[in-house]
Amino acid sequence: MRSKFVAMVIALGTVGLAGCATAPTSFPVQVSRYHYDAVAQRGTITVEPLPGGSVASIEYKTYAAAVEAELLRAGFTSPPPGTRGDYLATVAFSRAERPLPPKRSPFSIGIGGGSFSGGRNGGVGLGGGVSFPIGGQRDRVGIVTELSVRIRHGADAVWEGQAQSLTDTSAPNVDTQGIAERLSRALFTGFPGESGRTIEVK
Repeated sequence: MRSKFVAMVIALGTVGLAGCATAPTSFPVQVSRYHYDAVAQRGTITVEPLPGGSVASIEYKTYAAAVEAELLRAGFTSPPPGTRGDYLATVAFSRAERPLPPKRSPFSIGIGGGSFSGGRNGGVGLGGGVSFPIGGQRDRVGIVTELSVRIRHGADAVWEGQAQSLTDTSAPNVDTQGIAERLSRALFTGFPGESGRTIEVK
């Protein structure tokens, strides 16, 4: 009977684990914007890499496509094929690994030394003995990604923004497209944004 009771308690603990709080796999995006011109007038816009970037890079094209989608959503338009836009948006990004703290569950199960008189055949004891945490201790790795965009009108820079976030490598949206879309969406939230202020976008 003791073994059945212990098995039931462990099973209940496992069910509770599904709803327990665990460490997040993605974190808010920190966004900073700066502008000398509120960009009240929209127009056509061309997206290019910063000098030294690689247009041929598949990763760059993923970020550029995500940025262009948000610019079009903000009211800009694509220039006719073979022409340059009224505005030029230059895009740069960087990625670096960073260790994360291990996930730990707040639950623990104790099995051991007390006694409980619960029936004709005696009792079982739970508590006061060995306890162990539920959850892993394995090292976790995150990816710090930064996206930078500068918008020029002629020779003048009229808007600049940076978005940075940390993503657990076990997160479902850790792929390049998922991160590019998430950072771009956060960067252009409320475009052009409040100049000189850093905000967090979830």
